[in-house]
Amino acid sequence: MTGPGSWARWARGRFGERGLALTALVALLALAVVPLVALPAVRCEVFGSGCRTPPPEVRADPVSAPGRQFTPVEAATRGGYVALGDSYSSGVGAEATVGDNNPLERCHRTSKAYYNEVSKAFPFAKGTSFWACSGATTADIRDGRHGEPSQLGRLNADTSLVTLSVGGNDIGFSKVVAGCVVKLPWSRSCFRQGDDIARKMSDLRRNLPELIGQIHARAPHARIILMGYPKAFSEVEGTGGDNLRVSEQQWLNARAYDLGRLIRETAAEADRRIAARHQQGSVEFVDSYSAFAGHEVGSGQPYMNGLTVNLSALEAEPRSYHPTVSGQHALAGLFIEQVKKGPGRPVS
Repeated sequence: MTGPGSWARWARGRFGERGLALTALVALLALAVVPLVALPAVRCEVFGSGCRTPPPEVRADPVSAPGRQFTPVEAATRGGYVALGDSYSSGVGAEATVGDNNPLERCHRTSKAYYNEVSKAFPFAKGTSFWACSGATTADIRDGRHGEPSQLGRLNADTSLVTLSVGGNDIGFSKVVAGCVVKLPWSRSCFRQGDDIARKMSDLRRNLPELIGQIHARAPHARIILMGYPKAFSEVEGTGGDNLRVSEQQWLNARAYDLGRLIRETAAEADRRIAARHQQGSVEFVDSYSAFAGHEVGSGQPYMNGLTVNLSALEAEPRSYHPTVSGQHALAGLFIEQVKKGPGRPVS
């Protein structure tokens, strides 16, 4: 049998026509299966051997691949910590040393401000700095106050954590409180200040997002944590409310709540923009509204100073309605907790 014809005559004689057809079919199947058996991935599927071929290796594009995800604390401490803001951040009202009462220190940065505890709670790789200034508005943080340079100028690409309180001076909250405490025949009613507050809140609603954007532009990798303002009054008659009726205490507390809600919403909107653009950093909010619950103005262990009047100048002293040493300690705890908790989303 030297050719195809000889093989066919042999097979017909050996198996008959039907056998010849069956033999040819087996041969064709063998030719089809042999190449498949030679491929391991296909062999697993055909014979069901239970093996799992690993997926092909995917190499990350060095340009478009996202960065490594950090833990919240890693993201906050890989660079430097900068504390910005107004008197609630500088520590007015929490004076504990001779240096804290230095009249030449016009920004009133004190040794018991929450910054001091936060800065010691974590190992910041690029150090810490404290630039909050009493009386600062959103414009002052941008432009500087009391002859000091812009607080924004203290930030750079190595900044990994920014904390601040801002907004109270934009709406003139200290004057609002004074308008409720001082009841002179020619003074306006406490509640009649609402329209003025609403107008200033509207301005803040435009100015605060701009400030947050400027902070993020200067510190693009930073976690930015904004603080709301604590409730000052217990809303109970006879608790040293500084000539304030319960209804007036409730109204003032409500204005602090409204301000905190504006700050919270602005921070959330800014953070959503950062996440949507796949940028680094975050914008977060610390809710301190109830941080002084049971320790409001006039309580047995107040976290908030009451009204203190400078009789020679016939004006309220700066420490009035600002956190005490205990109050600043409570605020520090909130910031430390937020640094550990993070923004609730991955930070790269």
